[in-house]
Amino acid sequence: MKSISILFIGLVSLTLSFAQQSKPRARDLGIPFEGTPGKFNAITDVAGVEVGYKTLIEGSGKLVVGKGPVRTGVTAIFPKGKGSLDRVFAAWHTLNGNGEMTGTTWVDESGCLGSPVLITNTHSVGIVRDAVIEWYMTKVKGSEYSGDISLPVVAETWDGFLNDINGFHVKKEHVFEAMNNASSGFLQEGNVGGGTGMIVHNFKGGTGTSSRKLSEKEGGYTVGVLVQANYGSRELLTIAGVPVGKEITDLMPVEKKDTDQGSIIVVVATDAPLLPHQLERIVKRVSLGIGVMGGRGGNSSGDIFIAFSTANPEINKDTELANLTMLPNEQINPLFVATASATEEAIVNAMIAAETMEGVDGHKVYAIPHDRLISVLKKYGRFRK
Repeated sequence: MKSISILFIGLVSLTLSFAQQSKPRARDLGIPFEGTPGKFNAITDVAGVEVGYKTLIEGSGKLVVGKGPVRTGVTAIFPKGKGSLDRVFAAWHTLNGNGEMTGTTWVDESGCLGSPVLITNTHSVGIVRDAVIEWYMTKVKGSEYSGDISLPVVAETWDGFLNDINGFHVKKEHVFEAMNNASSGFLQEGNVGGGTGMIVHNFKGGTGTSSRKLSEKEGGYTVGVLVQANYGSRELLTIAGVPVGKEITDLMPVEKKDTDQGSIIVVVATDAPLLPHQLERIVKRVSLGIGVMGGRGGNSSGDIFIAFSTANPEINKDTELANLTMLPNEQINPLFVATASATEEAIVNAMIAAETMEGVDGHKVYAIPHDRLISVLKKYGRFRK
């Protein structure tokens, strides 16, 4: 097994864990969801997965391109931790393609993912992609071409309503920091990492995560999801089956239309032994979780998803036959359900954790008000506490 030595920044990881535990999440507010979450209710419930952030929040007031205000960042997801160069089986899917996820041609061709998945803003994809390559080149002996390292997966959503997106504030050192700080366990949500300046259903959105633990009868597998949510109209917003967007119609961002636009990037991890064609089936079910929330993959939205399995370590063999295991298709339905429901909850978690933010030219996006949301859920008999 190939490995690389990387400095662990334990103090930062510990600080993030405490910060996450002190912040309410959707279930803490009594919002009901189907399924049983894992220990952290996060993508990191899949053993080996690590996530790191770099959040950039600077300045206020009138937009001055190149100077701010800055409301952006970077998120890094490592399938088997930042110290591993192992490949994992993977597949990707697009609900609507007005967006970008680099490296997907090689994912299609190889059926594998050999890099972390990074998420940022639309105009920073290039520098993030280049920084990922440089990060690996400083840690891997030799400079020979590698499809895994040279063609990393980097995705984006647009944060230009709040962020000086044309100022190109994400630098390679920010990417390095997000990657170096990746850790397992509790994760921050809301206005963090690549999700810092994002908007969902015209409330403040951003980064969210959730997981599902299948019963032993269903195999005991875990499915974890992380979203960067920046899509959707208020009118269609539905939480736990309740038409929240029709009940909370104020607190709209000024100068922003209520249309199904923006984007959402979703990363799905599982420890179930799935082959690439099965992961393609899994990743399509992300769309169902978004649909339950009221997302319809609008014309100007970039809704792009990737899924990977951490099982089958022998796919990294390059000189011998690899022995693989595969979950029978007849047993895959619980994973479909888990993927859709974890996606739904991850989006709501992003909304609940997000805080009201003011950005360029005084643009203000409000966090969904917890008290009013609870009142609406009670009105429809969907409050669980």
